[in-house]
Amino acid sequence: MNIVLVCQARTGSSRLPGKVLLPVAGKPLLVRFLERIRRAKLPTHIVVATTTNPEDNIIVDLCTSANVDVFRGHATDLLDRHVKVARTYGAHVVVKVPTDCPLIDPAVIDKVILAHLVASGVDYTSNLHPPSWPDGNDVEVMDVAALERAWFEANKDFEREHTTPWLWNANSNIRCQNVEREDGRRLAATHRWTIDYPEDYMFVRAVYACLITKNALFTCDDILELVEERPEIAAMNAHLAGRSWHDAVESELKVVYR
Repeated sequence: MNIVLVCQARTGSSRLPGKVLLPVAGKPLLVRFLERIRRAKLPTHIVVATTTNPEDNIIVDLCTSANVDVFRGHATDLLDRHVKVARTYGAHVVVKVPTDCPLIDPAVIDKVILAHLVASGVDYTSNLHPPSWPDGNDVEVMDVAALERAWFEANKDFEREHTTPWLWNANSNIRCQNVEREDGRRLAATHRWTIDYPEDYMFVRAVYACLITKNALFTCDDILELVEERPEIAAMNAHLAGRSWHDAVESELKVVYR
C-alpha cells in the first residue's frame, strides 16, 4: 500500500503573500510544518506540490534542503496537481494536508489515515465533515481511483481549486466517512489554528514561542491547554474563527457546516 501525503504550497497567497516562508521560531513556516507531519507514525511518502511559477523556486529549494520530494504543477487547479502527484509516485492512497496548517497534530494525521485503511468500501475519509478538531488539523484521505474520478468529472472552479469537493459534496457515487474527536467537542468554529491572515501568523508564532522550548513534539491538547491559560493568545485571531473558503461558494454547496 503506497500512501502519498500531498502538501500543497505556494508563495502567491492573496491574503498573506509568502506565508509559507514567514519565520516561526527561527525557521520558515513550511519547514516547521514539515517537521510536524514527519512525526506521524504511519508510513507515508511526503510530497510538497507547488506551482511552476518562478516565484515558487524558493519552495523547491527549501524542500530540497529538507530532503522532501517536490512536484510542480498547475497554479490554481489543485485537483490536477494532486492527481499528477499520485500518478508520478504510484499512489494507492492519497492524503491531503495543506501547508497552511502549521500546528497540525501528527496523531490526528495517523488517526484519519488509519480509519480509512481499516474501513470497508470507503472512497474518502476526512475529519472535516463535520469538523471537530480545531481549524488547522485538516486531513483528507482518498483512494486514488476516487481521486481520478474527481479529476475526470469535476468541472466547477471551486471543485478544481480545492481538490476534494466533488468527492464529499453529497456525491451519491462516493462513499465517505468522517472521523471526529472522541470527547465529542466541536472546536473548529472557536479555535482557529490555520494561517491565512496576519493575525493568524501572530497566533501561530505565539504558540511556537510558548511551546517549542518546552516540548518540540507539542500536541493539539498542549495548544488547547495553552490558550485556556493564556486567553490573550487565543484572542489574536479569534475574530476570524469560522471563516472558510466555503463562504464564497456556499450557494453551490450541498454540504455546509456551521
